[in-house]
Formats: sequence, C-alpha cells, structure tokens
Amino acid sequence: MKVGLRVFVLAGMAVSLLLALLISPLASGAPDGLEKVAEEKGFLANAADHSFSDGPLAGYSVRGVGSESFSTGLSGVMGVLLTFGVGYGLFMLVRSKSPG
Repeated sequence: MKVGLRVFVLAGMAVSLLLALLISPLASGAPDGLEKVAEEKGFLANAADHSFSDGPLAGYSVRGVGSESFSTGLSGVMGVLLTFGVGYGLFMLVRSKSPG
C-alpha cells in the first residue's frame, strides 16, 4: 500500500473512531422510522425479539459498562472496528483472487 493511501485510510479510521466514541452518545433516543410506523399502525405490540437481542452489543450499548454514554460510544467504536475488519478482509480476499 502506498504511503499516501495508508495515511488516508488511517486518518479516516481515526476520524471514524473519534466520531463513534464522542458523537454516538448524543444520538436521539426517539424511535426510528420502522418503530414509529409500527406504533402508528398499531402492530408494535406484535414485535418479537430477534436472536441477537441478548447479545453483547444489543441496544447500541456494551453490556457491563456502568456509564450509559461511554457504553454507547464504546459500542460505536466496536462497530467501526468490526465493519473495517470485515471490509478489509473481503478486500484482501478479492485482491488475492484477482489476476495480475
């Protein structure tokens, strides 16, 4: 990887991690679009929990962390790292299979 591209990727990661840690705790607690429509149409009570509802990052927070805002920020950081890791892994897989 060229130095300029490496600096660009690392700077992007730094900005993403900083935003995830500091800005995500400020997100609105209001229901999202799907939840709002389900509430308006009267079928929100029929909703069932999904299989990851008891997961370590359920509810945009990290279980076991005392501070709610830090827990939300930490969840955002973990999401950024996981997304980057999956994307990087897929990129490397496709790159290794391409000719040339």
